[in-house]
Amino acid sequence: MRVDISSGCESDRAIGPSPEALADFQTAVTGHFREHGRDLPWRRTRDPYLILVSEMMLQQTQVARVIDKYGLFTRLFPTVESLAAAPTADVLRAWQGLGYNRRGLNLQRSAKLIVSEYGGSVPSAFADLLRLPGVGPATAAAVCAFAFGIPVPFLETNIRSAYIHHFFQECSRVSDAELLPLVEATLDRDNPRDWYYALMDYGAWLKKVYPNPSRRSKHGATQSPFSGSHRQLRAEILRVFLGLANDEPRGDAASGATVLTADDVVGLLPEWDAEEVRAALDELTREGFLSGLEGLYRLR
Repeated sequence: MRVDISSGCESDRAIGPSPEALADFQTAVTGHFREHGRDLPWRRTRDPYLILVSEMMLQQTQVARVIDKYGLFTRLFPTVESLAAAPTADVLRAWQGLGYNRRGLNLQRSAKLIVSEYGGSVPSAFADLLRLPGVGPATAAAVCAFAFGIPVPFLETNIRSAYIHHFFQECSRVSDAELLPLVEATLDRDNPRDWYYALMDYGAWLKKVYPNPSRRSKHGATQSPFSGSHRQLRAEILRVFLGLANDEPRGDAASGATVLTADDVVGLLPEWDAEEVRAALDELTREGFLSGLEGLYRLR
């Protein structure tokens, strides 16, 4: 269902939707969810730790890629204490295939902070969640809603798509400042968990049947190609230290056992510029992925 409320972009921005239009939007979203809501593994739990894991994994990553990795990761590290105590190499090895390895490192850092400062319980307060490494406003708000039923307005790509499609049909460069009042006006404060799940599913469906509405967001960003990028080099270096030949963990790789010099790494990655490899090694060391002592590198 498409709610036709606009007579032009400028009028949409100046006047805003009527209460009837807001109600029609809510009906469209909840109706779609009743018929087509997705059954995703992290939606079957209210465990705040498991929900935090899923939300960190879902940052900049498609749902289909997260499903299997979520299952593996949560079997290996079923509690916040087990993740906090695990060798970092094991965490990064389990993370392989999701990309953006910094998220895996930040997730473990968050687990350690939760254990040391919150007694092993994921905090429910939005401000406390923002203290966790790698947790921004959208992730913190999602954990509030999905784990604790706390209604905090937030935006992510599918939610943006839903609101832009309905309320800014002829507009480009729609700002989050224009969308957030609509999020607040339509938010189900009694059941934010199901409302946000419904919004996300509806937005994901819209992107399949219409030109992606979120591309008309002022805050939309096109991800740069991975192949040949600095991100790929960083990933390749970590794979060298993890002893990986593909995207799956290799059973005989000892956690963090690989110790290499910069020359060793350069030799193992002959397709990359040697100076770029050396610079990336230093970068990964500064960020806490590697330890470097007297010219020797290993996973922390």
